[in-house]
Amino acid sequence: MKIQTFLLFITLLIGACTLPQEIIQPSTTTKADPLPQMQQADKEAEMRAFADELAHKYIITDGHVDLPYRLTVKNFKLTKEFLGIPIETDEGDFDYVRAKKGGLDAPFMSIYIPASYQETGGAKEFADTLIDMVSGIATAHPDKFAITTSPAQAKANFERGIISLPMGMENGAPIEDKLANVEYFHKRGIRYITLTHSKDNLICDSSYDTTGTWQGLSAFGREVVTEMNRVGIMVDISHVSDNTFYQVMELTKAPCIASHSSARKFTPDFERNMNDDMIKKLAENGGVIQINFGSTFLDGEIAKQRNGLRKKLGDILKEGGLKYSDERAQPIIKKFQKDNPVLFSDVQKVADHIDHVVKLTSVDHVGFGSDYDGVGDSLPTGLKDVSQFPNLLYELLKRGYTEEDIAKICYQNVFRVWSQVEQVAMDMQNK
Repeated sequence: MKIQTFLLFITLLIGACTLPQEIIQPSTTTKADPLPQMQQADKEAEMRAFADELAHKYIITDGHVDLPYRLTVKNFKLTKEFLGIPIETDEGDFDYVRAKKGGLDAPFMSIYIPASYQETGGAKEFADTLIDMVSGIATAHPDKFAITTSPAQAKANFERGIISLPMGMENGAPIEDKLANVEYFHKRGIRYITLTHSKDNLICDSSYDTTGTWQGLSAFGREVVTEMNRVGIMVDISHVSDNTFYQVMELTKAPCIASHSSARKFTPDFERNMNDDMIKKLAENGGVIQINFGSTFLDGEIAKQRNGLRKKLGDILKEGGLKYSDERAQPIIKKFQKDNPVLFSDVQKVADHIDHVVKLTSVDHVGFGSDYDGVGDSLPTGLKDVSQFPNLLYELLKRGYTEEDIAKICYQNVFRVWSQVEQVAMDMQNK
């Protein structure tokens, strides 16, 4: 209670003791008026309802969902017993029911190729297996999913209430040393290729590697980028080293994407994210950065804490002569995780990254690239799975983003790039 209100209350109380009973009136000055609180709650509920409405009014595309690899790890087989896995499950971050609830209409299925295939061989064959899996899901559930290879198809599927499954290949290793494989994967439905992943490959250097094999793009990698422009595959610069990025910007004839990257401003020591100059260059190219939702991509302090705990656990296992995959290590890992809870970022931080990109460039160069099913347990509070996209739209509405802005972020920016890549391919093929 404020001091002025308290003194007024005492004055009235003393005065009331000397007045005739019939003229004493009940005081309302000390009671909190519930109306402003109710109005605020109503306003919040109204805005949340509007966010949910927008999530289903507009297409939401996500640059990177690792469902195919998650199902591979789970030994997924497309049989009658397993047809329900992508429909409704309590595992992972993506399924049909949750995607519908969150308004996710066009998630790019990641055809993820671990760097180990660059050493063992078989990258192309493994990519074909994952593509077959995604195609099989769409074939098994034609009323729910459809393989999608163009923005026009995605829009038509949206009108029919069907979730589009465009595909992007994470790691160009399946191209091997054969330029013809670029067109091969385009024919198989791949519509973006992340040039590399965690290690330098035959195309370029990785942000995670330290060898600097090519000091950017290899000679073959330059041919690959040009060929991707020619056949109509978006060039994805997530995971590449900084010098690779700049060389791609100089070479490409079409706008590019960062399918699942965030802003390095918030993670200064993390080259995997994009610095301010790179974000500006990507915008000058006409491209789009699709914000990764992983907590370590969003907040450098959380990344430090998680890396420290990871090292500590690794040292404990090493002292015991154990590996993470060992059966005897599992109770040790579980106890360590219980004793050392990790931090999470939140939906507000994702909006901070979007804000930062918009301030550096404009609302035309940012989108969503969640990395669902790819960043493990590091997803932020409020965005734990694909059902929670309305929470992010609500946060953007609170910050003053318009319906037009949100439509751009949800899908229009990425579809613009995708369409321009198609046009560049047509122009190059008609020369």
